[in-house]
Amino acid sequence: MKRIFFLAALMLFALVSTQAQSLDKVLDNYYKANGLDKIEDVKTFDVKANVSVMGMEMPMEIKVKKPNKFRVDMEMMGQKTTSAFNGENGWMINPMMGAGVQDLEGDQLKQAMGQADMEGALYNYKAKGSNLELLGKVDADGAEAYKLKLTDKDGVVQTFYINADDYMISKVESRVEAMGQTMDVVTKMLEYKEVKGIKMASKIEMEMPMGKQSVIMEEIKIDEPLDDSIFEKPAN
Repeated sequence: MKRIFFLAALMLFALVSTQAQSLDKVLDNYYKANGLDKIEDVKTFDVKANVSVMGMEMPMEIKVKKPNKFRVDMEMMGQKTTSAFNGENGWMINPMMGAGVQDLEGDQLKQAMGQADMEGALYNYKAKGSNLELLGKVDADGAEAYKLKLTDKDGVVQTFYINADDYMISKVESRVEAMGQTMDVVTKMLEYKEVKGIKMASKIEMEMPMGKQSVIMEEIKIDEPLDDSIFEKPAN
């Protein structure tokens, strides 16, 4: 009986060890293919994009500065909106949700903090307190892909699909809080381009219960100077 138990435990250990090795191999190939070794030295991203949703076109600008600053400005239906995180606190200006500057709290603040992660959730996931599992190879929209389940330190789950041929992320499935509602979102990463040795999706499509929207990256600048003051909360 002891021998049977020992053999079963040994087989289980070998299975877990093989899975861990396979996960490490997938991540290593993903890091190399995307140029994430170079992104460690990047200090800022400044992206101009165009958002298309429900027949409307909205210009958007995203600014990210290490270690943890983020800002997005968007023009929507003639109104300008801003959301930002200065490394400690988040704030927003959205005339459609109230006058003046408002603090970001709860899920809105968590999402802003996540946007400040320049490398993405998979990079150094252990240091971020997350757990990652490789769920095997699957068919993802007609292409073979590795399916990875990421659970962050707050228990939020995201499912990543990494193409088996080029190791680019093809889509991400997540559950988010927006406008007081919990919704499932599928984000597809398309048309990768290389900017200073780093691969980035130049087109992003999001599928949500209320419809679809797309984001086209029109200009991507890396390591352009960004003053810290633009991330600070303005006076009302």
